[in-house]
Amino acid sequence: MDRTFWLERWHRREIGFHHDKVQPALETYWPGLNVAKGATVLVPLAGKSLDMVWLKELGYRVVGVELSEMAVAEFFAERGVTPSIRKDGPFTVSFSDQIELWCGDFFALNRSDLPRIDAAYDRAALVAMPDDMQPRYAAKLAELMPEGAPVLVVGLDYNQNEMKGPPFAIPQADMRALFESDFTIELLGVRDGLAKSDHLAKRGVTRLEEATYLLKRRA
Repeated sequence: MDRTFWLERWHRREIGFHHDKVQPALETYWPGLNVAKGATVLVPLAGKSLDMVWLKELGYRVVGVELSEMAVAEFFAERGVTPSIRKDGPFTVSFSDQIELWCGDFFALNRSDLPRIDAAYDRAALVAMPDDMQPRYAAKLAELMPEGAPVLVVGLDYNQNEMKGPPFAIPQADMRALFESDFTIELLGVRDGLAKSDHLAKRGVTRLEEATYLLKRRA
């Protein structure tokens, strides 16, 4: 899976992964992370997610990373905002108020590119990665996060014989295998995600487990 796949999904408006409401797991579990107001939150593969607005309204600075220029433009247009724009290496950075969207390849991001990142939120990044990319993503996240920083991750699990991803299934055992060398891992909660995922039910999925995890970067 390459950048062309995702850019074409946006151009064809095949964006069933975009939700018109804030992710329930974010609303439920984020307050318990006790991330100080004013902290900077990294959102990988951010799309035009409303979750970024929710975080900003709680007093956080949000740094989203997104491949699609269309997604970035739509995010600000839907807020009625004309962002300022700057170039930063291979990235085009659009920013307004407390939100920056870095348009480019997440894997090209280096820790030196960003101010200190205090926390991260992943609803749609890991599950967008096929098996062969997941270890690379876990390693990049470990590179970017400072010691002790919390990461809230929403994962999905389903019978992979019923559907070809994305989103890809990430069983709980796979989560631990991917992240336990660099992060502590706590399973915060599990819910039935199928009722709120009509587009996946239409693709043949009969069971969808949505699991939310708290990762903390080890020393």
